[in-house]
Amino acid sequence: MSEGTEWRLHVDPTRCIGSGICAGVAPQHFVLVDGLSRPVAERIAADESVLDAAESCPLEAIVVSDLDNLRRIAPEG
Repeated sequence: MSEGTEWRLHVDPTRCIGSGICAGVAPQHFVLVDGLSRPVAERIAADESVLDAAESCPLEAIVVSDLDNLRRIAPEG
């Protein structure tokens, strides 16, 4: 991860079941609203905890992308 790298966070509301794992793993980046996860901010500085949250999501509802080229970073497919 290079200094200054920015990522885009997206939670697919049609896949999210509100398990809350993401909010537990990366509470500074995810909150539960009306039983579903939402990113606190769509654009973030690269943060390893977000990758852990995306990989921990039971339905792979969280997508982390590189902000510059929108290349998917997590979850690994």
